[in-house]
Amino acid sequence: MFINLSNHVSKDWDEVQIESARKYGEIVDIGFPDVDPSGDSEYFDCLSNEYVSKILDLGGQNPVVMVQGEFVFTNRVVTKLKALGIKCVAAETKRKVREGIDSSGQKVKMSRFKFEQFMEY
Repeated sequence: MFINLSNHVSKDWDEVQIESARKYGEIVDIGFPDVDPSGDSEYFDCLSNEYVSKILDLGGQNPVVMVQGEFVFTNRVVTKLKALGIKCVAAETKRKVREGIDSSGQKVKMSRFKFEQFMEY
């Protein structure tokens, strides 16, 4: 089982990323939480425990979990999962940026990401 804990649902991934994830089994999406940036350490512990429990409740033999998002939450989830022997990965991407000016004269930046590989934490 490949568990995707991020803001990027797997149905929107390119085919290369989908095929790379399927090598680990069925892809299951878990929506990334709306993390409160004013939260204290206890808040991050509680929130990360909640999501680790969600992952464990999914069951599956030897899941691989992609965790990407807010840094402190991600670090706590990855640390807890790795302590349980669960493999955690991040998607390595190549970013292409285009900058320009929109019709109102505002500077805009458009980023496109091309999946390269999954890298273990």
